Amino acid sequence: MVGREKELSIHFAPGRRVLGPGATGLLGRAVYKAFQQNNWHAVGCGFRRARPKFEQINLLDSEAVHHSIHDFQPHVIAHCAAERRPDVVENRPDTASQLNVDASGNLAKETAAVGAFLIYISSDYVFDGTNPPYREKDIPAPLNLYGIMKLEREKAVLENNLGAAVLRIPVLYGEVEKLEESAVTVMFDKVQFSNTSANRDHWQQGFPTHVKDVDTVYRQLAERRMLHPSVKGTFHWSGNEKMMKYEMAYAFNLSSSHLRPITHSPVIGAQRPRNAQLDCSKLETLDIGQRTPFRIEVKESLWPFLTDKR
Repeated sequence: MVGREKELSIHFAPGRRVLGPGATGLLGRAVYKAFQQNNWHAVGCGFRRARPKFEQINLLDSEAVHHSIHDFQPHVIAHCAAERRPDVVENRPDTASQLNVDASGNLAKETAAVGAFLIYISSDYVFDGTNPPYREKDIPAPLNLYGIMKLEREKAVLENNLGAAVLRIPVLYGEVEKLEESAVTVMFDKVQFSNTSANRDHWQQGFPTHVKDVDTVYRQLAERRMLHPSVKGTFHWSGNEKMMKYEMAYAFNLSSSHLRPITHSPVIGAQRPRNAQLDCSKLETLDIGQRTPFRIEVKESLWPFLTDKR
């Protein structure tokens, strides 16, 4: 299928309307749910995993995107669709660029045409991690193709829609459908089932952030924008607990004596910034955002995958 399926339910509806590309992913599901539960008429979109819950739209089909947006006339577009894995971006740059850059630029243009507010998700990987914490006005210096592409995507969005918002965030976790959805939860099986020595990164300093905190920022930004058109531009949000993956694995509260901390920069895969902590004071000043304690919520997120629930 190219574009939209023949029979879609994307049409004009009364009340506050939000369209959610990428609603099948970890963050997209949470964002869709947050709007839906707070009296927004929400329509989620996806592609390969869309049906039956969400509408199926190919973001690479500009005609389909045009008709979907003009038929629905959203107030807000919560854009969460992207290739999120740095190593995949490095290995398949052309394919990733089509979705991460080209499609986002077109989406921004179509959003501007109907006067809607576009919120696009970006990453702390636009910074090199040598001089944290980073404010929105600090000059980006990405270390890998993933970060470069995120920065190109930011420019494509803001050049095509001057009223859009870019929200930079760090590594996410939350209610995953499969452990591979998050760079945090993907470690769980190796901790739970392995009793052989396993290496865990104890070099890169991360700030794991729950998706429900980010979906709160999405919704609050949208609602603030409905009242104040000046809400636009670049914003940062992040958890405030600095943890390496070795420490995150320990927080699973499982036997972890077989884990070995690796304290030097990884030599395999895309280069990562050591500490790309984001300064979130701009949103905090607007009284936007919330933070969830990692050690409590990561256990809730992993509960369905725990073999021994005693």
